[in-house]
Amino acid sequence: MMNTDTLNNLHAASLPVPAKPRITPLVQTRFFKQLTQGLGKLVPPVVIMALLLLVWEILCSQEGARLPSPSKVVNDTWELIVNPFFYNGGTDVGMAWQILASLERVAYGYSLAVLVGVALGVLVGQSTWALRGLDPLFQVLRTVPPLAWLPLSLAGFQDGNPSAIFVIFITAIWPIINNTSVGIRNIPEDYRNVSRVIQLNYLEYFWKIMLPAAAPYIFSGLRIGVGLSWLAIVAAEMLIGGVGIGFFIWDAWNSSLISDIVLALVYVGIVGFILDRLVAFAGKKITRGTSAA
Repeated sequence: MMNTDTLNNLHAASLPVPAKPRITPLVQTRFFKQLTQGLGKLVPPVVIMALLLLVWEILCSQEGARLPSPSKVVNDTWELIVNPFFYNGGTDVGMAWQILASLERVAYGYSLAVLVGVALGVLVGQSTWALRGLDPLFQVLRTVPPLAWLPLSLAGFQDGNPSAIFVIFITAIWPIINNTSVGIRNIPEDYRNVSRVIQLNYLEYFWKIMLPAAAPYIFSGLRIGVGLSWLAIVAAEMLIGGVGIGFFIWDAWNSSLISDIVLALVYVGIVGFILDRLVAFAGKKITRGTSAA
């Protein structure tokens, strides 16, 4: 007689062997198509960047060059690159703390600009009287250079930090107001008629029709605003001092540390690009792909 183990082995052998999952040609095609598209977007900027770095290296490695080459920048700033979070007190801190201090100011100023700018944009877009009364004033004020507001804000606040936040606010608010008002004025009349037919109150109309319809315009203004905010804070920090990437650049210039300035500019560009991409990503998700990427 067969024992229990033998029976179990025979039973297991009689069971069909599960087939290994196979990758269908359609899945393979999609994968290679996505891979090709990704490489198509990645390769051109990498090649261009490599060529620019090569030209920069050749030009600035010659005798008498006044600007450092890429290799010299890396060599001079290696400690700043590998140790971005050092803290020695005062303004002697790593690049990460410098950037985070600037981002904190941008977050406050930009958030205020978004709240006030969208509200004023809705008002100007909805009301003909507000458009006629406020729009000329806005068009005049938006042409004032950002740093021209700094002395006035320093006189009013008597402190550098709120003054820098005010400069960010007053710089970022104008494109938000303009784009929001344009978006509100371009809401199709059919949408307004539908809201009247189903008798939406003003709050329901605002949330269900007005904001979704104007969202692509609003996010275009938000993208412009966040870029201007980052530009403004770097310039403002050069004058107000303290911890921040703008003051770091100015302090490096006073100390003749050109390589430090180049490194800081690289970080400024990368952070600005990330901020723009974040706002663009949020806009694409909220507007379901109708805003510009």
